[in-house]
Amino acid sequence: MPSIADFEKMLAAGRDSALLRFSLGNEYLKAGQPADAAVHLRCAVGQDPKYSAAWKLLGRALAEAEAWDDALAAYREGIAVAEARGDKQAAKEMRVFARRIEKTLGLKSGD
Repeated sequence: MPSIADFEKMLAAGRDSALLRFSLGNEYLKAGQPADAAVHLRCAVGQDPKYSAAWKLLGRALAEAEAWDDALAAYREGIAVAEARGDKQAAKEMRVFARRIEKTLGLKSGD
């Protein structure tokens, strides 16, 4: 299984892609480095704005970094993307996570 170092080498070699950035973000999250994960996941959704799994992981990374407003914004964007793609399960999961953040922030759903 590729490691962070392996993925970073691929990136340095010019093999940048949304999937590579998603993979890097996922590995940084597993390593307990959510801020680093968020950097790569932002690149993933920048390269492929319709990548609902990357939006979901970006929201998670930002939440783990306690960047609540950014996490909520990522989940909301991800929900819109997932719904547009017919990815109902991803949209449902992101709604649950978004509601948790809204509660944390003392917001009503959808504020």
